[in-house]
Amino acid sequence: MFNLILFGPPGSGKGTQSEKLITQYGLKHLSTGDLLRSEIAGKTPLGIEAKAIMDKGHLVPDEVVIGMISSALEANPHAKGFLFDGFPRTSTQAEALDKLLDLKKTSIAAMIALAVSEEELVKRLLKRGETSGRSDDINEGIVRERLVEYHKKTSVVADYYKQFDKVVVIAGEGTVDEIFARLCKEIDGILNNK
Repeated sequence: MFNLILFGPPGSGKGTQSEKLITQYGLKHLSTGDLLRSEIAGKTPLGIEAKAIMDKGHLVPDEVVIGMISSALEANPHAKGFLFDGFPRTSTQAEALDKLLDLKKTSIAAMIALAVSEEELVKRLLKRGETSGRSDDINEGIVRERLVEYHKKTSVVADYYKQFDKVVVIAGEGTVDEIFARLCKEIDGILNNK
């Protein structure tokens, strides 16, 4: 099983590249946001618990998110692998994910980080805000604050995986196809060394 974390700040192109990678490598996309919405819509025990927490304005605890990921892994026993998107966001989540995957006799093959300059990210997010209707993408001050927050909170996840020599940084600027070609080159290299 080939498990990959696609990592990068808001506006780095994770969503666009995730779709292409899933098609190219036959991976199952695991987005914690999608999992939460699905569990809540399905009124599963985890979904009911998550909704009650979210309705109070709190973040869903790591144990609940890991439980949802565990359910998704069990629901897809024949998957070639998983592409993790938006998770893990903390070193605690990364450790919990590694323990879960170890129980399932698999592991993270690599964390691929899309590196994009801050000015390019701001430009992309503001442009996305014009078309997406996302209120957090229309104010440059808010966009910059999100980027600062991202770097403060999530750089520790990259540090966690660096200790296992699993972090690969890819230039995330250029055309969608150029970036995708860089991603595929790295992934093919990892797959060929398995």
